[in-house]
Amino acid sequence: MQMLWQRGPLFVREMVEMYDEPRPHFNTVATTARILEQKGYVGHESISGSHRFFAIAKMEEFRENRLNNFIKSYFSNSYLNAVSALVEEEKISIDQLKELIRMVETQNVDNDKTS
Repeated sequence: MQMLWQRGPLFVREMVEMYDEPRPHFNTVATTARILEQKGYVGHESISGSHRFFAIAKMEEFRENRLNNFIKSYFSNSYLNAVSALVEEEKISIDQLKELIRMVETQNVDNDKTS
């Protein structure tokens, strides 16, 4: 998805070339593109018998969907559990956590003003 968002429509061979070594097999990338298409994230156009794929899903929507599924699958659908795990594993510092709290408080104040 990142490739399609950053570079626009691409043929599978172009996607394969963009990977670092060792590159995935052509069929692996093609299968992934088809799965993303079946899920409605990607579309294609036929050009000279080849498919050129393009992103349908917006990055923000895709990220939100993937994050929601991740939180649901690994943290019992609790964002608090996810943040707690980051703290426990020292992936987020106290200062970053304080900044996160400030961001939430600011968002709540902004929401109260518009209500």
